[in-house]
Amino acid sequence: MKQTVKISGKERGKIIVRTSVIGILSNLLLSGFKAAVGMLTGSIAIALDAVNNLSDALSSVITIIGTRLAAKNPDREHPLGHGRYEYIAAEIISAVILYAGITSLVESVKKIITPSAPDYSAVSLVIVGAAVAVKIVLGSFVKKQGVRVNSDALRDSGKDALFDAVISATTLLAAGIFLVFGLSLEAWLGALISLYIIWSGVDMFRETMSRILGERVDTELSRAIKGTITGIPGVSGAYDLILHSYGPDKWQGSVHIEVPDTWTAEDIDRVSRQIQELVYVEHQVILTGIGIYARNTVGGEAETARTRITEAVMAEDQVLQIHGFNFSEAEKTIRFDIVLDFSADRQAVSDQILKKVQAMYPDYRIRIVVDSDISD
Repeated sequence: MKQTVKISGKERGKIIVRTSVIGILSNLLLSGFKAAVGMLTGSIAIALDAVNNLSDALSSVITIIGTRLAAKNPDREHPLGHGRYEYIAAEIISAVILYAGITSLVESVKKIITPSAPDYSAVSLVIVGAAVAVKIVLGSFVKKQGVRVNSDALRDSGKDALFDAVISATTLLAAGIFLVFGLSLEAWLGALISLYIIWSGVDMFRETMSRILGERVDTELSRAIKGTITGIPGVSGAYDLILHSYGPDKWQGSVHIEVPDTWTAEDIDRVSRQIQELVYVEHQVILTGIGIYARNTVGGEAETARTRITEAVMAEDQVLQIHGFNFSEAEKTIRFDIVLDFSADRQAVSDQILKKVQAMYPDYRIRIVVDSDISD
């Protein structure tokens, strides 16, 4: 996931709540206006659309509740915070959108089966046109704010408003076609738009569920963090970066670094603390663990072995990387990690590499750790 504009957690919460309140007030005003006009003109369609605006206001209420719950401080039961409440709120809003799409589809199908002559009054069309304009402005604003603060719930609420604008716009389109050509296509257009809304609701639900399950770290963020780490003098590599999301932009994880085998515990402690501080300041990521790979500092046989074994290992099709190489002539051991593609048979590839390297160095014990392709 790409990081958005650097905004403090407190300010981010204020933006989400403020934007949601604007959405609630706008929908309540639209709902009240449509309900009044619906009663005065006797239009059931306009009255029902007023109810739809109330459901849109509900999406904004859900967003506020989710944001407030996510902002709760960590406690004994949830020591890593409550940030994932925002994902739950987004899922609920996706369900609301999905329900709206299904309801709209059912009504459209009913009208297709039992068609009736439409009655497009000038008043109703003006109201629908005004609603479209308001929903487009509101939906675009809410969605933009959602992108700005990386809030799935706000993004989904904005999309919900834009979907409503599209549905209302199809009413205007159908009215124009009917008034010019005498063809009533409102039900058919409504069915098509409903199918699109259903598909979008499912897609939004799937995207948020994917974040809850745990997605691969965004390539840009992964490489930026590793770049920060390897920019520290003495650190020759950063590998096995694993990040866990505990809410939007709330990352914790671990990494392995490669340092000279001559470093003392004091050196490693100093650099580990420096890495944790820099990564948090520059990327707002908390590294809770830093593993160590000791790189041979004496050349000769160790460097030759590294080159030979690297070439042999990388010749295997499903090997993506070799790292953490260590050659001990005194202990007669060779250690290294390999990163395999997810489609690889881990045991078969590992056995093949072990057999190959053992043949090259029969007097050494070969220790291979098989890693997954976790991050770029």
